[in-house]
Amino acid sequence: MQYAIIKTGGKQYKVSPGTELEVEKIADLSPNIKFTEVLLVAGEATPQIGTPTIDGVYVEAELIANIKGPKIRSAVYKAKSRYRKVKGHRQPLTRVKIIRIVSENVAKRNPSVVPTKPKRSGTKGEKAKKIVKKK
Repeated sequence: MQYAIIKTGGKQYKVSPGTELEVEKIADLSPNIKFTEVLLVAGEATPQIGTPTIDGVYVEAELIANIKGPKIRSAVYKAKSRYRKVKGHRQPLTRVKIIRIVSENVAKRNPSVVPTKPKRSGTKGEKAKKIVKKK
């Protein structure tokens, strides 16, 4: 079964086709939503890991409803001053249903091979010593 890890609203979600989830409110009211920040795709031959995201891969979702989360009540109390205050909050959320994970001809890369920077031939201290020796 294919699944992906997407990032939206500052959080990461594991999704697969047919999954329904609630994410931070999405301002776009179109019925089709595209999540382009895909961090990982797995379930095929080899998993693709992004650095930080995978280019050419996105997740299509369908907007179900804009809803509010559960009511959260917080109380503020200051001792010896008769100060009490109760605040309430309901987070706006968007409920979406994942339709499919789309890969636009992404070349299969080996995730175990990580590109490295070339090493310098010397350090700053060695270069400074060479300059001092020339004088």
